[in-house]
Amino acid sequence: MNNAQRKVGFMTLGCKVNTYDSEAMMEIFETAGYTIVDFSEVADVYVINTCTVTHLGDQKSRKMMRKAKRINPNAIICAVGCYVQVAPDEVEKIVEVDLMIGTKNRGDILAYIDAHLQDLSQRDFVSDIMDEKIFEPLMISEVKGKTRAFIKIQEGCNQFCTYCIVPFARGPVRSRNQQQIIDEVNRVVEMGYQEVILSGIHIASYGVDQTGTDVSKTDLIDLIEALDGIEGLKRIRLGSMEPKFITPQRLKRLAGLESFCPHFHLSLQSGSDTVLKRMGRRYTTAEYLEIVNQIRAVFPLAAITTDMMVGFPGETTAEFQETLDFARAVGFYQIHVFKYSRRTGTKAAAFPDQIDETLKNARSHELSELSRELELAFIKKNDGLIAEVLFEATNDAAGYEGHTKNYVPVFLVTDEKINGRIISVRVSYSSRYADKLIGDSII
Repeated sequence: MNNAQRKVGFMTLGCKVNTYDSEAMMEIFETAGYTIVDFSEVADVYVINTCTVTHLGDQKSRKMMRKAKRINPNAIICAVGCYVQVAPDEVEKIVEVDLMIGTKNRGDILAYIDAHLQDLSQRDFVSDIMDEKIFEPLMISEVKGKTRAFIKIQEGCNQFCTYCIVPFARGPVRSRNQQQIIDEVNRVVEMGYQEVILSGIHIASYGVDQTGTDVSKTDLIDLIEALDGIEGLKRIRLGSMEPKFITPQRLKRLAGLESFCPHFHLSLQSGSDTVLKRMGRRYTTAEYLEIVNQIRAVFPLAAITTDMMVGFPGETTAEFQETLDFARAVGFYQIHVFKYSRRTGTKAAAFPDQIDETLKNARSHELSELSRELELAFIKKNDGLIAEVLFEATNDAAGYEGHTKNYVPVFLVTDEKINGRIISVRVSYSSRYADKLIGDSII
């Protein structure tokens, strides 16, 4: 069977960076003549791009590997990504898996498949990621089925927080060449996309590894300023950000950019200083709050979103209460709540006083309820404003849904076809749609 007759199905687990990596691999298969099919369909090759941030990510990754083999017992099952990188011995024991690739050399996946077909004993292509210094040239030339384009600008993390397996899965910081990023953004803008989201594992560290004469030294703000000059690019949005990257000087530069979206996802993890110290985070709650105040002094209606963990080893009732109180003090727009998951190889895995799962669930529920309360309060702050909305998808037969620059969802009833367009509308709050604003009229 030649490649033109072959089919490949993808299952992507985990973060937006994984989604980008999967789309880049899909292009490799398509260029070689494969047809991309839904993961539930019969295919010749299945690629499971795995996640290992929590034990549930590991569990779901294993489940998808076995599911693929059930769909087609004769297919080649390729396990790729973070879980494979940190636990190759575990994955090797999964009999359904034919091929293993970590978070390096994914661009060579077709060569690895060929090698496996020639010698079925060749299945482990996981290499050491910790010494990697170069950004793997996985990139996309076409964005499919979206209105906003994710652009991967860096890989890896040097932080080594005590709970986090990601540095071991993704390796050290590697920044993508600025001109390559500019070229990719130009391509997606030419395709009609008006908004890009700069993503990576630790985007605040963009540029810190760039040395030598072949790569110009630059940081994240320099990159954003360069992208702001691209004609037709209306919006630049940032992925998750290290809080201490934000300074008054950098905010001043961002404020001068018409395309910058005032949406800051500042990873917090805990509102308790004692928990933050045990986590190995590099800021205090007082420093974090000062950063938020600096942002709001420049962008009064900036959306501040975050990640917060419950059930970290030793988290007391008082420390959890500090987290609730601090979340209220900041006034987040949204909180991504997740439970601590013990990861072998991290320092926190050996910490005493591991928290019972029942208590984690209770705390997760309480913090999630607070998140919904804070989200509603922020949405109401935007009531009555005139906002530019990028309409992204048809909500139903009656209208469209989109997002403002500060990422508030807006629903607009119109007969006009406005998908993919940025339109100024007056927005208002309605209890009927508590999680979004209503577009009253087009301005």
